[in-house]
Amino acid sequence: MTAALTPARIAAALGLLVLGALTGLAGWLVVDLWFPGGLLLGLLALFGLFLGGRIALGAGLGVGGPVVGWFLAYVMLGVPRPEGDFLLSSSGIGMYAYLLGGTVLAVMCATMRGPLERPVSAGRPAK
Repeated sequence: MTAALTPARIAAALGLLVLGALTGLAGWLVVDLWFPGGLLLGLLALFGLFLGGRIALGAGLGVGGPVVGWFLAYVMLGVPRPEGDFLLSSSGIGMYAYLLGGTVLAVMCATMRGPLERPVSAGRPAK
């Protein structure tokens, strides 16, 4: 299901990009401070944001904005500062699990079907 890009949809995608960056920042902080529970909390927040973007825009494009914002926040927080240290510790398995889990959730939300989308049959043309 493809929908036309209207100014409202573009504004919603940009708003989702900002929400993705804020969720990535919050997730980085939570995963780094409370490892086992924080990882689950951060991934649940990402899942809610990705799925909400998918539902709000009605297409996989709704996942793209939050994913780009989340990934930019993840990368920017992982880069060392000019002084040679990090904003937060980026070592440990938790940050890799956060990156891999967020990527899996993004792909899952981008490729899922909504309740109104029916499967495409070879006998019928797709709408």
